[in-house]
Amino acid sequence: MEGKERIGLIAGWGDFPLAAANSIVASGYDLVVIGIRGHANRQLAELAKDYVELGLGRFGAAVRYFRRHRVHRVVLAGKVFKTRILVRFAWLKHWPDWLFWRYFYQHFWTGGQNRNDDTLLLTVTKLFKDHGMNCMPATDFAPELLVNPGPLTRRRVSELERKDIQFGWQIAKEMGRLDIGQCVCIKGQTVLAVEAIEGTDDCIRRAGELCSTGGIVVVKVAKPQQDMRFDVPTVGVGTIEAMQAAGARVLAIESQRTIILDQPTVVETANRLGISILAIPAP
Repeated sequence: MEGKERIGLIAGWGDFPLAAANSIVASGYDLVVIGIRGHANRQLAELAKDYVELGLGRFGAAVRYFRRHRVHRVVLAGKVFKTRILVRFAWLKHWPDWLFWRYFYQHFWTGGQNRNDDTLLLTVTKLFKDHGMNCMPATDFAPELLVNPGPLTRRRVSELERKDIQFGWQIAKEMGRLDIGQCVCIKGQTVLAVEAIEGTDDCIRRAGELCSTGGIVVVKVAKPQQDMRFDVPTVGVGTIEAMQAAGARVLAIESQRTIILDQPTVVETANRLGISILAIPAP
C-alpha cells in the first residue's frame, strides 16, 4: 500500500532487532533497515522494504540512506559489542566518515567526552535529530515485549534468595546510575560479578567460575535514568542457559522496564531447569 509511513531500524546483534522488526511490520509500517556490520541478522532483509549493511562509523551514509527512503522516525535495537570495536584495527571494518568525526571527535580523539553507553547513544540520537529524524523507543511499536510484574515460573524463591535480590537490586541500581552495567550476581549478600563491557551472559558465566557451589542470584534492572530509546535491559533463552551453566537459580528483573524475548520459551526453559524468574516493580 502506497503512502505508509516508513520506520528506520538500526539493527545490532541478537533477537531483539528481529522482534522489533516483526512488530513494526505488523503495526502497518514499511520497514527500512540498516544492519550494523558484523552484528545484524540478515533475516532482517526478508522483513524490510530495503536493507543495507553499514559499518558503525558510517553515519553520513546512514543519514543519506534514511533520507533517500523518506524515513523520519528511527528505532535502535540490538547489542553492539564494544569488545569488537576496541581491538586493534577494528575501525577498518567500520571506517568512520566525516559525519562520525563531526559528532564523535571528542569521544574518540581528544578524550573530551567519555565512551559510556549513555553518552555515546545520546550523541547518536542528537545526530539523527539534527538531520530531521527522531529516535523512538522500540517498545513503542512492541509494548508486549515489556514484562509484567509477578513471578513468571513455578519455582518459589527462598527467604535467603529474597534477601540476595534486595541486596543486589541496590547494587545494580547504583551501577546503572554510574552507567557501568545492568546486571549483578549475588550469593549470600556478597557480590560475585558485576556486568561491564562483556555483557550479561559473560557476567553470569564469570560468577559461576568464582562460585562453584551454585545458588547464585542474578539481578538485572534498568538504570535510574533509563532512556527507553536504547539499552533497555533484555533477557532471552540464552540468559537462562547461561544461568544453568553457572549454577544460578534466580533471575530478578524489573517489570515494565525489561524486555523478555520469546517469553513463553524463556519461561518453559526456566521451569524445565528449575530456575525462578521474578519481575519486580520499581520501588
